Amino acid sequence: MTAVADPVGTQDRALSRAELAVLDAIDEQAVVEELVRSIRVPSTTGSDAESEEQHQRAAALARLGFDVDTWSLDLPALTGHPGFPGTEAPRTEGVGVVGVLGPAGVPALVLQGHVDVVPTGDLAKWVDRDPFSGAVRGGAVHGRGACDMKAGCAVNLGVARALAASGVRLERPFAVHSVVSEEDGGLGAFATVVRGHRGEAAVITEPTSGRVLVANAGALTFELTVDGRAAHGSTRLEGHSAVEAFLPVFAALVELERERNAAPDALFSGQPLPYPISVGTLRAGDWASSVPDVLVAEGRMGVQLGEAPEDARAALRRALDDVAARDPWLRDHPVRLAWTGGQFASGRLAAGHPLIGEVTRAVRDVEGRAAATAAAPYGSDLRLYTGLGGIPTLQYGPGDVRFAHAPREQVRIDELLRTTRTLAVLAARRCGAHL
Repeated sequence: MTAVADPVGTQDRALSRAELAVLDAIDEQAVVEELVRSIRVPSTTGSDAESEEQHQRAAALARLGFDVDTWSLDLPALTGHPGFPGTEAPRTEGVGVVGVLGPAGVPALVLQGHVDVVPTGDLAKWVDRDPFSGAVRGGAVHGRGACDMKAGCAVNLGVARALAASGVRLERPFAVHSVVSEEDGGLGAFATVVRGHRGEAAVITEPTSGRVLVANAGALTFELTVDGRAAHGSTRLEGHSAVEAFLPVFAALVELERERNAAPDALFSGQPLPYPISVGTLRAGDWASSVPDVLVAEGRMGVQLGEAPEDARAALRRALDDVAARDPWLRDHPVRLAWTGGQFASGRLAAGHPLIGEVTRAVRDVEGRAAATAAAPYGSDLRLYTGLGGIPTLQYGPGDVRFAHAPREQVRIDELLRTTRTLAVLAARRCGAHL
Protein backbone atom coordinates (compact mmCIF):
# COMPACT_ATOMS: atom_id res chain seq x y z
CA MET A 1 0.00 0.00 0.00
CA THR A 2 1.13 3.57 -0.67
CA ALA A 3 0.09 6.15 1.93
CA VAL A 4 -0.52 9.79 1.04
CA ALA A 5 -0.97 12.62 3.54
CA ASP A 6 -4.61 13.63 3.78
CA PRO A 7 -5.28 17.39 3.46
CA VAL A 8 -8.72 17.09 5.08
CA GLY A 9 -7.20 15.53 8.16
CA THR A 10 -9.40 12.44 8.45
CA GLN A 11 -6.72 9.76 8.14
CA ASP A 12 -3.89 8.72 5.84
CA ARG A 13 -5.01 7.85 2.37
CA ALA A 14 -3.84 4.45 1.21
CA LEU A 15 -3.94 3.14 -2.34
CA SER A 16 -3.09 -0.43 -3.23
CA ARG A 17 -0.67 -1.34 -6.00
CA ALA A 18 -3.62 -2.38 -8.16
CA GLU A 19 -5.40 0.94 -7.56
CA LEU A 20 -2.24 2.84 -8.43
CA ALA A 21 -1.87 0.77 -11.59
CA VAL A 22 -5.42 1.72 -12.62
CA LEU A 23 -4.73 5.39 -11.91
CA ASP A 24 -1.51 5.25 -13.93
CA ALA A 25 -3.45 3.75 -16.84
CA ILE A 26 -5.88 6.67 -17.12
CA ASP A 27 -5.36 8.39 -20.46
CA GLU A 28 -6.29 11.96 -19.56
CA GLN A 29 -5.95 13.25 -23.10
CA ALA A 30 -8.25 10.50 -24.35
CA VAL A 31 -10.89 11.45 -21.74
CA VAL A 32 -10.91 15.06 -22.95
CA GLU A 33 -10.85 14.04 -26.62
CA GLU A 34 -13.77 11.66 -26.03
CA LEU A 35 -15.79 14.47 -24.50
CA VAL A 36 -15.04 16.81 -27.42
CA ARG A 37 -15.86 14.07 -29.94
CA SER A 38 -19.18 13.25 -28.31
CA ILE A 39 -20.28 16.90 -28.04
CA ARG A 40 -19.82 17.15 -31.80
CA VAL A 41 -22.50 14.49 -32.24
CA PRO A 42 -25.79 16.45 -31.88
CA SER A 43 -27.60 13.66 -30.07
CA THR A 44 -30.77 15.54 -29.17
CA THR A 45 -33.35 13.31 -27.50
CA GLY A 46 -35.15 11.22 -30.11
CA SER A 47 -32.80 12.11 -32.99
CA ASP A 48 -30.95 9.74 -35.30
CA ALA A 49 -27.72 11.12 -33.85
CA GLU A 50 -28.72 9.69 -30.47
CA SER A 51 -28.55 6.19 -31.96
CA GLU A 52 -25.32 7.07 -33.78
CA GLU A 53 -23.72 8.02 -30.47
CA GLN A 54 -24.87 4.76 -28.88
CA HIS A 55 -23.22 2.73 -31.64
CA GLN A 56 -20.02 4.75 -31.15
CA ARG A 57 -20.00 3.85 -27.45
CA ALA A 58 -20.72 0.20 -28.14
CA ALA A 59 -17.78 0.07 -30.55
CA ALA A 60 -15.49 1.79 -28.03
CA LEU A 61 -16.36 -0.73 -25.31
CA ALA A 62 -15.88 -3.65 -27.70
CA ARG A 63 -12.40 -2.38 -28.61
CA LEU A 64 -11.52 -2.44 -24.92
CA GLY A 65 -12.45 -6.10 -24.65
CA PHE A 66 -15.83 -5.65 -22.99
CA ASP A 67 -18.64 -8.11 -23.62
CA VAL A 68 -21.14 -5.73 -25.23
CA ASP A 69 -24.90 -6.08 -25.46
CA THR A 70 -26.30 -3.70 -28.09
CA TRP A 71 -30.00 -3.89 -28.87
CA SER A 72 -32.83 -1.99 -30.52
CA LEU A 73 -35.48 -0.93 -28.04
CA ASP A 74 -38.86 -2.60 -28.59
CA LEU A 75 -40.83 0.64 -28.41
CA PRO A 76 -44.37 -0.85 -28.60
CA ALA A 77 -43.61 -3.36 -25.84
CA LEU A 78 -41.99 -0.73 -23.62
CA THR A 79 -44.79 1.81 -24.01
CA GLY A 80 -47.29 -0.92 -23.13
CA HIS A 81 -45.39 -1.92 -20.00
CA PRO A 82 -47.15 -0.95 -16.73
CA GLY A 83 -44.00 0.78 -15.50
CA PHE A 84 -43.49 2.87 -18.66
CA PRO A 85 -41.97 6.20 -17.52
CA GLY A 86 -43.38 8.32 -20.36
CA THR A 87 -41.65 10.27 -23.12
CA GLU A 88 -41.93 13.71 -24.69
CA ALA A 89 -39.75 13.63 -27.80
CA PRO A 90 -41.07 11.71 -30.80
CA ARG A 91 -38.88 8.78 -31.75
CA THR A 92 -38.86 5.89 -34.19
CA GLU A 93 -35.98 3.98 -32.61
CA GLY A 94 -33.76 3.68 -29.58
CA VAL A 95 -30.56 1.78 -28.91
CA GLY A 96 -29.40 0.26 -25.62
CA VAL A 97 -25.76 -0.46 -24.79
CA VAL A 98 -24.31 -2.40 -21.88
CA GLY A 99 -20.66 -3.45 -21.67
CA VAL A 100 -19.26 -5.83 -19.05
CA LEU A 101 -15.60 -6.51 -18.21
CA GLY A 102 -14.36 -9.32 -15.99
CA PRO A 103 -15.67 -12.69 -14.85
CA ALA A 104 -19.25 -13.91 -15.10
CA GLY A 105 -21.78 -12.79 -12.55
CA VAL A 106 -23.64 -9.69 -11.45
CA PRO A 107 -21.42 -6.61 -11.89
CA ALA A 108 -20.05 -5.28 -8.62
CA LEU A 109 -20.24 -1.76 -10.02
CA VAL A 110 -22.16 -0.14 -12.85
CA LEU A 111 -21.27 3.30 -14.20
CA GLN A 112 -24.24 4.72 -16.06
CA GLY A 113 -24.74 7.72 -18.32
CA HIS A 114 -27.17 9.06 -20.91
CA VAL A 115 -26.09 10.25 -24.35
CA ASP A 116 -29.12 12.37 -25.20
CA VAL A 117 -29.10 16.14 -24.83
CA VAL A 118 -31.79 18.82 -24.83
CA PRO A 119 -32.35 21.18 -27.78
CA THR A 120 -30.02 24.14 -28.15
CA GLY A 121 -32.51 27.01 -27.98
CA ASP A 122 -31.68 30.38 -29.53
CA LEU A 123 -28.32 29.99 -31.29
CA ALA A 124 -27.65 33.72 -31.02
CA LYS A 125 -27.26 33.34 -27.25
CA TRP A 126 -24.38 30.87 -27.55
CA VAL A 127 -20.93 32.43 -27.22
CA ASP A 128 -19.51 30.03 -29.83
CA ARG A 129 -22.66 30.22 -32.01
CA ASP A 130 -22.12 26.50 -32.69
CA PRO A 131 -23.46 24.62 -29.64
CA PHE A 132 -21.86 21.41 -30.88
CA SER A 133 -18.34 22.74 -31.39
CA GLY A 134 -16.84 21.11 -28.30
CA ALA A 135 -14.59 24.15 -27.94
CA VAL A 136 -11.77 23.89 -25.38
CA ARG A 137 -11.26 27.27 -23.77
CA GLY A 138 -10.33 28.64 -20.36
CA GLY A 139 -9.71 25.23 -18.83
CA ALA A 140 -13.17 23.96 -19.80
CA VAL A 141 -14.92 22.11 -22.60
CA HIS A 142 -17.95 23.97 -23.97
CA GLY A 143 -21.08 22.93 -25.85
CA ARG A 144 -24.48 21.32 -25.56
CA GLY A 145 -24.17 18.21 -23.42
CA ALA A 146 -20.73 19.14 -22.04
CA CYS A 147 -22.15 19.16 -18.53
CA ASP A 148 -25.35 17.14 -18.92
CA MET A 149 -23.98 14.64 -19.32
CA LYS A 150 -21.40 13.79 -21.93
CA ALA A 151 -18.69 14.64 -19.41
CA GLY A 152 -20.03 11.85 -17.22
CA CYS A 153 -20.12 9.49 -20.18
CA ALA A 154 -16.50 10.38 -20.99
CA VAL A 155 -15.60 9.58 -17.38
CA ASN A 156 -17.30 6.19 -17.67
CA LEU A 157 -15.31 5.31 -20.78
CA GLY A 158 -12.15 6.69 -19.18
CA VAL A 159 -12.57 4.34 -16.22
CA ALA A 160 -13.35 1.45 -18.58
CA ARG A 161 -10.23 2.19 -20.61
CA ALA A 162 -8.03 2.36 -17.49
CA LEU A 163 -9.30 -0.94 -16.09
CA ALA A 164 -8.73 -2.64 -19.42
CA ALA A 165 -5.26 -1.16 -19.96
CA SER A 166 -3.88 -1.42 -16.43
CA GLY A 167 -3.15 -5.13 -16.43
CA VAL A 168 -5.19 -5.72 -13.27
CA ARG A 169 -7.45 -8.73 -12.89
CA LEU A 170 -10.97 -8.24 -11.58
CA GLU A 171 -12.45 -10.65 -9.07
CA ARG A 172 -15.95 -9.36 -9.89
CA PRO A 173 -17.29 -7.80 -13.09
CA PHE A 174 -17.49 -4.12 -13.94
CA ALA A 175 -20.18 -2.68 -16.24
CA VAL A 176 -20.92 0.46 -18.23
CA HIS A 177 -24.53 1.28 -19.11
CA SER A 178 -25.10 3.83 -21.87
CA VAL A 179 -28.72 4.89 -22.27
CA VAL A 180 -30.96 7.15 -24.34
CA SER A 181 -34.00 9.27 -23.57
CA GLU A 182 -33.13 10.31 -20.01
CA GLU A 183 -34.08 13.90 -20.70
CA ASP A 184 -37.70 13.09 -21.48
CA GLY A 185 -38.47 10.39 -18.95
CA GLY A 186 -35.86 7.65 -18.79
CA LEU A 187 -36.95 5.24 -21.51
CA GLY A 188 -33.37 4.02 -22.06
CA ALA A 189 -32.74 3.21 -18.40
CA PHE A 190 -36.17 1.62 -18.19
CA ALA A 191 -35.39 -0.58 -21.21
CA THR A 192 -32.03 -1.56 -19.73
CA VAL A 193 -33.62 -2.71 -16.48
CA VAL A 194 -36.48 -4.47 -18.27
CA ARG A 195 -33.90 -6.34 -20.37
CA GLY A 196 -32.54 -7.77 -17.14
CA HIS A 197 -29.29 -5.87 -16.67
CA ARG A 198 -28.47 -5.42 -13.00
CA GLY A 199 -25.60 -4.59 -10.68
CA GLU A 200 -24.71 -4.79 -7.01
CA ALA A 201 -24.30 -1.01 -7.04
CA ALA A 202 -24.43 1.80 -9.58
CA VAL A 203 -23.11 5.33 -9.91
CA ILE A 204 -24.81 7.63 -12.40
CA THR A 205 -22.26 10.24 -13.45
CA GLU A 206 -24.66 13.17 -13.76
CA PRO A 207 -23.17 16.57 -12.78
CA THR A 208 -23.21 16.86 -8.98
CA SER A 209 -20.97 19.88 -8.20
CA GLY A 210 -18.64 17.71 -6.14
CA ARG A 211 -21.40 16.32 -3.92
CA VAL A 212 -22.59 12.74 -3.57
CA LEU A 213 -26.29 12.77 -4.44
CA VAL A 214 -28.22 10.00 -2.73
CA ALA A 215 -31.74 11.09 -3.70
CA ASN A 216 -33.68 12.87 -6.41
CA ALA A 217 -36.97 14.67 -6.23
CA GLY A 218 -39.38 13.60 -8.94
CA ALA A 219 -40.86 15.67 -11.76
CA LEU A 220 -44.20 15.23 -13.52
CA THR A 221 -45.00 16.93 -16.81
CA PHE A 222 -48.50 18.39 -16.97
CA GLU A 223 -50.72 20.24 -19.43
CA LEU A 224 -53.45 22.69 -18.43
CA THR A 225 -56.17 23.79 -20.84
CA VAL A 226 -58.08 26.93 -19.86
CA ASP A 227 -61.13 27.98 -21.86
CA GLY A 228 -62.19 31.51 -22.71
CA ARG A 229 -64.83 32.99 -25.03
CA ALA A 230 -63.77 34.51 -28.33
CA ALA A 231 -64.73 38.01 -29.39
CA HIS A 232 -63.40 40.84 -31.52
CA GLY A 233 -60.62 42.72 -29.77
CA SER A 234 -62.54 45.99 -30.08
CA THR A 235 -65.44 44.48 -28.12
CA ARG A 236 -63.45 42.34 -25.76
CA LEU A 237 -66.01 42.66 -22.98
CA GLU A 238 -68.30 40.50 -25.11
CA GLY A 239 -65.78 37.71 -24.67
CA HIS A 240 -63.66 36.31 -21.87
CA SER A 241 -59.94 36.09 -22.39
CA ALA A 242 -58.40 32.70 -21.70
CA VAL A 243 -55.27 34.59 -20.65
CA GLU A 244 -57.18 36.43 -17.92
CA ALA A 245 -58.83 33.17 -16.89
CA PHE A 246 -55.37 31.64 -16.47
CA LEU A 247 -54.12 34.31 -14.05
CA PRO A 248 -55.82 32.89 -10.92
CA VAL A 249 -54.74 29.42 -12.03
CA PHE A 250 -51.13 30.56 -12.16
CA ALA A 251 -51.49 32.18 -8.74
CA ALA A 252 -52.77 28.85 -7.42
CA LEU A 253 -49.68 27.10 -8.80
CA VAL A 254 -47.44 29.61 -7.02
CA GLU A 255 -49.28 29.03 -3.74
CA LEU A 256 -49.16 25.24 -4.14
CA GLU A 257 -45.42 25.44 -4.76
CA ARG A 258 -44.98 27.47 -1.57
CA GLU A 259 -46.97 24.95 0.48
CA ARG A 260 -45.07 21.96 -0.88
CA ASN A 261 -41.68 23.51 -0.07
CA ALA A 262 -42.51 24.52 3.50
CA ALA A 263 -40.69 21.61 5.18
CA PRO A 264 -38.35 19.79 2.77
CA ASP A 265 -36.18 16.80 3.65
CA ALA A 266 -32.91 17.64 5.42
CA LEU A 267 -30.99 16.37 2.37
CA PHE A 268 -32.12 19.56 0.63
CA SER A 269 -30.43 21.79 3.20
CA GLY A 270 -29.32 25.03 1.58
CA GLN A 271 -31.47 24.56 -1.51
CA PRO A 272 -34.13 27.28 -1.76
CA LEU A 273 -36.67 25.38 -3.87
CA PRO A 274 -36.45 21.57 -3.78
CA TYR A 275 -39.85 20.95 -5.36
CA PRO A 276 -40.46 23.57 -8.06
CA ILE A 277 -43.65 23.95 -10.03
CA SER A 278 -42.82 25.76 -13.23
CA VAL A 279 -44.71 26.62 -16.40
CA GLY A 280 -42.50 26.11 -19.44
CA THR A 281 -44.78 26.90 -22.37
CA LEU A 282 -47.89 29.02 -22.92
CA ARG A 283 -49.99 29.05 -26.07
CA ALA A 284 -53.03 31.29 -26.45
CA GLY A 285 -54.89 32.91 -29.30
CA ASP A 286 -54.42 32.85 -33.04
CA TRP A 287 -55.10 36.48 -34.02
CA ALA A 288 -53.83 39.74 -32.53
CA SER A 289 -57.21 41.48 -32.58
CA SER A 290 -59.23 38.58 -31.18
CA VAL A 291 -59.97 37.62 -27.59
CA PRO A 292 -58.30 34.22 -27.13
CA ASP A 293 -60.74 31.41 -26.46
CA VAL A 294 -58.24 28.84 -25.21
CA LEU A 295 -54.89 28.80 -23.41
CA VAL A 296 -52.67 25.75 -23.05
CA ALA A 297 -49.94 25.76 -20.42
CA GLU A 298 -47.32 23.03 -20.08
CA GLY A 299 -45.10 22.65 -17.08
CA ARG A 300 -43.46 20.41 -14.53
CA MET A 301 -44.34 19.66 -10.94
CA GLY A 302 -41.78 18.51 -8.39
CA VAL A 303 -42.48 15.29 -6.51
CA GLN A 304 -41.40 15.19 -2.87
CA LEU A 305 -39.04 12.50 -1.59
CA GLY A 306 -41.08 9.46 -0.68
CA GLU A 307 -44.26 10.88 -2.22
CA ALA A 308 -46.18 8.68 -4.62
CA PRO A 309 -46.64 10.36 -8.02
CA GLU A 310 -50.39 9.83 -7.79
CA ASP A 311 -50.45 11.83 -4.55
CA ALA A 312 -48.62 14.71 -6.22
CA ARG A 313 -51.08 14.60 -9.11
CA ALA A 314 -53.98 14.68 -6.64
CA ALA A 315 -52.48 17.75 -4.94
CA LEU A 316 -52.46 19.67 -8.21
CA ARG A 317 -56.00 18.59 -9.01
CA ARG A 318 -57.19 19.81 -5.60
CA ALA A 319 -55.49 23.17 -6.11
CA LEU A 320 -57.27 23.60 -9.44
CA ASP A 321 -60.60 22.63 -7.91
CA ASP A 322 -60.10 25.06 -5.04
CA VAL A 323 -59.43 28.01 -7.34
CA ALA A 324 -62.45 27.06 -9.47
CA ALA A 325 -64.65 27.13 -6.38
CA ARG A 326 -63.68 30.80 -5.85
CA ASP A 327 -63.83 31.92 -9.49
CA PRO A 328 -67.20 32.04 -11.30
CA TRP A 329 -65.72 31.61 -14.76
CA LEU A 330 -63.54 28.66 -13.79
CA ARG A 331 -66.40 27.09 -11.87
CA ASP A 332 -68.42 26.97 -15.09
CA HIS A 333 -65.40 26.25 -17.29
CA PRO A 334 -63.18 23.83 -15.31
CA VAL A 335 -59.49 23.70 -16.12
CA ARG A 336 -58.64 20.50 -17.95
CA LEU A 337 -55.56 18.73 -16.55
CA ALA A 338 -53.55 16.10 -18.41
CA TRP A 339 -50.33 14.36 -17.44
CA THR A 340 -48.08 14.18 -20.48
CA GLY A 341 -44.46 13.47 -21.29
CA GLY A 342 -41.92 12.35 -18.73
CA GLN A 343 -43.18 11.14 -15.37
CA PHE A 344 -40.26 11.00 -12.93
CA ALA A 345 -40.99 9.53 -9.53
CA SER A 346 -38.64 10.50 -6.73
CA GLY A 347 -35.84 8.11 -5.87
CA ARG A 348 -33.56 7.49 -2.93
CA LEU A 349 -30.70 5.28 -1.87
CA ALA A 350 -31.33 3.80 1.57
CA ALA A 351 -29.71 5.83 4.34
CA GLY A 352 -26.48 4.26 5.53
CA HIS A 353 -26.01 2.06 2.47
CA PRO A 354 -22.33 1.02 2.17
CA LEU A 355 -22.07 2.56 -1.32
CA ILE A 356 -22.28 6.04 0.21
CA GLY A 357 -19.24 5.44 2.38
CA GLU A 358 -17.36 3.75 -0.45
CA VAL A 359 -17.82 6.74 -2.74
CA THR A 360 -17.01 9.35 -0.09
CA ARG A 361 -13.87 7.39 0.87
CA ALA A 362 -12.79 7.28 -2.77
CA VAL A 363 -13.29 11.05 -2.99
CA ARG A 364 -11.22 11.52 0.16
CA ASP A 365 -8.47 9.15 -0.94
CA VAL A 366 -8.10 10.54 -4.45
CA GLU A 367 -9.22 14.16 -4.24
CA GLY A 368 -8.21 14.83 -0.64
CA ARG A 369 -11.49 16.33 0.48
CA ALA A 370 -14.69 15.44 2.25
CA ALA A 371 -17.71 15.14 -0.07
CA ALA A 372 -21.10 16.20 1.25
CA THR A 373 -24.16 14.02 0.67
CA ALA A 374 -27.27 15.73 -0.63
CA ALA A 375 -30.38 15.39 -2.77
CA ALA A 376 -31.16 16.94 -6.15
CA PRO A 377 -34.38 18.83 -6.98
CA TYR A 378 -34.69 17.17 -10.38
CA GLY A 379 -35.63 13.71 -11.60
CA SER A 380 -33.16 11.26 -13.12
CA ASP A 381 -32.62 7.61 -13.97
CA LEU A 382 -31.75 6.98 -10.32
CA ARG A 383 -35.36 6.20 -9.44
CA LEU A 384 -35.58 3.53 -12.16
CA TYR A 385 -32.41 1.79 -11.00
CA THR A 386 -33.22 1.92 -7.28
CA GLY A 387 -36.93 1.20 -7.76
CA LEU A 388 -37.70 -1.05 -10.70
CA GLY A 389 -34.16 -2.42 -10.91
CA GLY A 390 -33.52 -2.83 -7.21
CA ILE A 391 -29.95 -1.57 -7.76
CA PRO A 392 -28.47 0.59 -4.99
CA THR A 393 -27.65 3.77 -6.89
CA LEU A 394 -26.31 7.25 -6.27
CA GLN A 395 -25.01 10.09 -8.43
CA TYR A 396 -21.48 11.44 -8.56
CA GLY A 397 -20.11 13.11 -11.66
CA PRO A 398 -18.30 16.11 -13.12
CA GLY A 399 -19.94 19.45 -13.70
CA ASP A 400 -22.21 22.04 -12.14
CA VAL A 401 -25.88 21.50 -12.97
CA ARG A 402 -26.36 25.27 -13.18
CA PHE A 403 -24.62 25.08 -16.57
CA ALA A 404 -26.91 22.29 -17.81
CA HIS A 405 -29.51 23.14 -20.47
CA ALA A 406 -28.01 26.64 -20.76
CA PRO A 407 -26.27 28.43 -23.67
CA ARG A 408 -23.11 28.66 -21.58
CA GLU A 409 -22.99 24.90 -20.94
CA GLN A 410 -19.49 23.75 -20.01
CA VAL A 411 -17.46 21.49 -17.72
CA ARG A 412 -14.06 22.15 -16.21
CA ILE A 413 -11.32 19.80 -17.41
CA ASP A 414 -9.72 19.47 -13.98
CA GLU A 415 -13.06 18.34 -12.52
CA LEU A 416 -13.55 15.92 -15.40
CA LEU A 417 -10.18 14.28 -14.72
CA ARG A 418 -10.53 14.27 -10.92
CA THR A 419 -13.84 12.46 -11.21
CA THR A 420 -12.32 9.92 -13.59
CA ARG A 421 -9.58 9.17 -11.06
CA THR A 422 -12.00 8.89 -8.15
CA LEU A 423 -14.36 6.51 -9.92
CA ALA A 424 -11.45 4.46 -11.25
CA VAL A 425 -10.37 3.80 -7.68
CA LEU A 426 -13.97 3.04 -6.66
CA ALA A 427 -14.24 0.54 -9.54
CA ALA A 428 -10.94 -1.10 -8.63
CA ARG A 429 -12.06 -1.51 -5.03
CA ARG A 430 -15.59 -2.72 -5.70
CA CYS A 431 -14.50 -5.15 -8.39
CA GLY A 432 -11.57 -6.57 -6.42
CA ALA A 433 -8.80 -5.44 -8.77
CA HIS A 434 -5.46 -7.13 -8.14
CA LEU A 435 -2.17 -7.61 -9.97
